[in-house]
Amino acid sequence: MRKHWLLFTQAVTIALALLFIIQTLKPELLPSAARNGVVTLLESVPQEAENKTPVAGLSAAAKKAMPSVVNIFTSTVTKTPIHPFMDDPRFRFFFGDPGDLEPQNNSSLGSGVIVSPDGYILTNHHVVEAADQIEVALADGRKAKAHVIGTDPETDLAVIKIGLPGKLPAITFGHPERAQIGDMVLAIGNPFGVGQTVTMGIISALKRDHLGLSTFESFIQTDAAINPGNSGGALVDVSGNLIGINSAIYSPNGGSLGIGFAIPASTAKKTMEQIIQSGSVTRGWIGAGVQELTPELAESFRLGDTKGVLITEVVRNSPSDQAGIKPGDILVSIDGKAINNWNTMLETVANLMPGKLVSIKMMRNGTEMVAQVKIGKRPKPRAQ
Repeated sequence: MRKHWLLFTQAVTIALALLFIIQTLKPELLPSAARNGVVTLLESVPQEAENKTPVAGLSAAAKKAMPSVVNIFTSTVTKTPIHPFMDDPRFRFFFGDPGDLEPQNNSSLGSGVIVSPDGYILTNHHVVEAADQIEVALADGRKAKAHVIGTDPETDLAVIKIGLPGKLPAITFGHPERAQIGDMVLAIGNPFGVGQTVTMGIISALKRDHLGLSTFESFIQTDAAINPGNSGGALVDVSGNLIGINSAIYSPNGGSLGIGFAIPASTAKKTMEQIIQSGSVTRGWIGAGVQELTPELAESFRLGDTKGVLITEVVRNSPSDQAGIKPGDILVSIDGKAINNWNTMLETVANLMPGKLVSIKMMRNGTEMVAQVKIGKRPKPRAQ
């Protein structure tokens, strides 16, 4: 009996070792379908020289990333209203039969990025938000109908899915947190519907916010030409790895002026995983409005060198209200993390799980206080 048991344990050990080796060295040999809402993604290994321009130029990066970028065509059907007098034969004689009034089909276009071999695609929320029908065209010429898995207006991201045979060319995720101003990048998409196009530029700025484009803003700014139709396309580094989802341009006339904005791939990945698992994104909320603490405000409150944000509003019966937080308090830290500006406060709270009890440090009338706040669930944004 003992001999059989030893043989069994040895077999199990060998099988687990083989599974570990395959998972580490050849993960593509394992099934790639979503398991319990988890999707297989490709991610590059961080390297010190990751953002150095290859000697052979950028053609290798473009060749690597282009098959993963798709064109998205959406259409919205608007029915022409039928006049109440259409049942009157005399009215129909002059104005025609109701059957002559066809629905109006309004089409628009955008781009997307294949993020898993089984057909999940990242794009912008504004590309698909009003779509009745979505068609995706791959770089190899194949086309497929797509359906929306979920969207997140507060980051302007959406996940759609197509069903095509075989493994699709999924993009490799890069590391936007390692990006630096001056790094060369490529923007890939379908500008003006002319077909897949690659443009080159540099990263002009990082962590751009207060632009009014979405609630959670920490954009990568680039001068790579981004035009209408590029929305939802890929911003890739010189190794062809995804570092951002192209989202918007700064332009008074709709053309590229060298100021484009992309959502960091790290934000997109985190949002996408929640959407695939549950169809939506869950964020923390404390129900307090804040304002940046300017030097003038700090002086008026006699705060000296105190950092933080000013509480300007507390929603009734919200977690902040129940914890005794009041307008005029200076919020200094949340769950041990220092809060120096509005954007940091918003992201810190949003990343906390609803139901978690956290300590909030604040200043009131020059006295330091600590409140225990039970994080709530962030309400869905109101439709515009």
